[in-house]
Amino acid sequence: MFTCTSRLLSAVRHTEVRHILRNVTTWSPVGAAFNVRPQRRVELWEKNVGLFGVPELSSPGGFEVTSERALKETEQLVDTVCKNPPGASTVQAFDQLSDSLCKVADLADFIKVAHPDPAFREAAEKACLKIGTMVEKLNTNVDLCKCLKDLLDNKEVMAALDPETRRVAELFMFDFEISGIHLDEKKRRKAVNLHVKLLDLNNEFLVGSHLPNKIEKRALPEHIRHHFSLDGNYIQIGGLHAESSDELVREAAYKIFLYPNQNLMKCLDELLSCRDKLAKLVGYESFAHRALKGTMAKTPETVMEFLKLLTDKLSDRTAQDFKMMKEMKMKLNPTNCELMPWDHPYLSGVLRAERYNIEPSLYSPYLSLGSCMEGLNSLFSQLLGVSFQTEQPKIGEVWSEDVRKLAVVHETEGLLGYIYCDFFQRLGKPHQDCHFTIRGGRRMQNGEYQLPVVVLMLNLPHPGQSAPTLLTPGMMENLFHEMGHAMHSMLGRTRYQHVTGTRCSTDFAEVPSILMEYFATDYRVVNQFARHYQTGQPLPENMVTRLCESKKVCGAADTQLQIFYAVLDQVYHGKPQNRSTTEILKKMQEKFYGLPYVPNTAWQLRFSHLVGYGAKYYSYLMSRAVASMVWRQCFFRNPLDREMGERYRREMLAHGGGKEPMLMVQGMLQKQPTIEDFVDALVSELNPDFETFFMDSEG
Repeated sequence: MFTCTSRLLSAVRHTEVRHILRNVTTWSPVGAAFNVRPQRRVELWEKNVGLFGVPELSSPGGFEVTSERALKETEQLVDTVCKNPPGASTVQAFDQLSDSLCKVADLADFIKVAHPDPAFREAAEKACLKIGTMVEKLNTNVDLCKCLKDLLDNKEVMAALDPETRRVAELFMFDFEISGIHLDEKKRRKAVNLHVKLLDLNNEFLVGSHLPNKIEKRALPEHIRHHFSLDGNYIQIGGLHAESSDELVREAAYKIFLYPNQNLMKCLDELLSCRDKLAKLVGYESFAHRALKGTMAKTPETVMEFLKLLTDKLSDRTAQDFKMMKEMKMKLNPTNCELMPWDHPYLSGVLRAERYNIEPSLYSPYLSLGSCMEGLNSLFSQLLGVSFQTEQPKIGEVWSEDVRKLAVVHETEGLLGYIYCDFFQRLGKPHQDCHFTIRGGRRMQNGEYQLPVVVLMLNLPHPGQSAPTLLTPGMMENLFHEMGHAMHSMLGRTRYQHVTGTRCSTDFAEVPSILMEYFATDYRVVNQFARHYQTGQPLPENMVTRLCESKKVCGAADTQLQIFYAVLDQVYHGKPQNRSTTEILKKMQEKFYGLPYVPNTAWQLRFSHLVGYGAKYYSYLMSRAVASMVWRQCFFRNPLDREMGERYRREMLAHGGGKEPMLMVQGMLQKQPTIEDFVDALVSELNPDFETFFMDSEG
């Protein structure tokens, strides 16, 4: 019933906005705050306010206090729900239950991976386990489920509810059903046991998928050993080294890193079997059918139709891409020109660089972190009437001194929420760019709106003595991507936190973030902020157009690789097959990729997305298709069109998961898109811009 991570707003006049801003400590321009190391004077009288301003979290022991308080509040709310007659208050109480648990679980889920202090990480981990145990109890609480069922069965009461409340009630019931609440006691116990087993298997597979493989030092030629980590007489290989210019390094890394681990193979088999058993136990044809309920795609059949049609439409271009790669390999190494899977990332990069000269170091001086943040601030201000204001965190509020805090303020509505920017590298920090919900937005009983709080995590170099942090084009796009998630959280104004912001279907959640990548590569947007950090000169337009066009080089082959991954994910989570996961991979690779399977490798054991995106890896492709359509139809003519920005918020960002995802897309595009429309959007993205070619050649 309750899952933790993933309105009506009282009118706020300008005078009230100013009142809000007076309560904020030390404002400074956004760009300046990110281009220098933070400095602050610590006053002796300042109190430790605790992580995210939660007083109890000034020390690790506070996690136990907040957990216990949430558990007591949960018990009281359960008692209240079960005593009162069914109505809108039932859904509100369910959401309050969810909010109480998520406030602790989501915050702890972040701190357990991000805090540099092991004591805080350990305390947060224990809090996650405590809250997780309570969630399992609630998911199998028959009395609680009956209260919700009584509401859903009362047609008269349901008819009087607004659409968002009805949808949230149905979503809560769906969570009950997939936990097996409707089963008899014996089957319900079996479902709980499967859930518990899956938690362990998921963790085991995630950890194992990232562990390096070892090989005796003498097994590798001496001249390539220095590319890998030495461990006594062994060499550790923890990745594919896909960008290495040495073909032997790429081949060795591929074959050794992907060499099958039998224990992990057994873990994956059990994980997939366990998911299948659980799905069937609660009434679904397969795990994929269960996972896709409520998404844009809705069924595995629709997903496969999308992936197969996209493969067909790309086939000629994909073949041409592989032909170009093979010719380049022949040019680089005439003695061994067979194209292999370890060649794809490197050779496509070589082709892009050769054709468009997109060396990242040429772009970075124009893309200081501060200028990029000012660019985002300007974009959101023009498009959505929203601006960032930097706020000095109080003592104890953040987990690292280099974390910046942004207040997100609307020009008429006032303060919308807070974004904590954990952007810089540090020892022990996870190497991933991601968005964390710390607190979801919701309308509270007193009429006020609970402001959302999120964290954006990147891994950027610190500013130096003589230069600010300079981003590559890829880093800049990642920043815009993650900020798309953050603004989804900030601009959502759902009544219920259960569906706030990014708490929506996976294949819709990526749409706002991918859409931001289009803004990040449009010269009309980039020209507003990309300035050389020393000379102030703007980034030349032809450099931006070359960057955009370079992405189309080998774009069909890159897309086809993603299709292969998505198909593999669907087949693994579909009807069980009498073949090993490696045999399935080999067959799908032949059918949906084109480059040969390498014997004695098991790429699926490194496919960590199988845990978090089980049966939903296709989401990136479908979200990109939707984002492409929204960009082309609504923002291509004018990326700073305020009217379109308002429509975008009204139709897509405001609802979180409180509205059917396809209805939101339909509202934005003002038509019902088909699978063919999605496919055509992705294919047309690869068409070269001949006007750009002409202009460059003329120049």
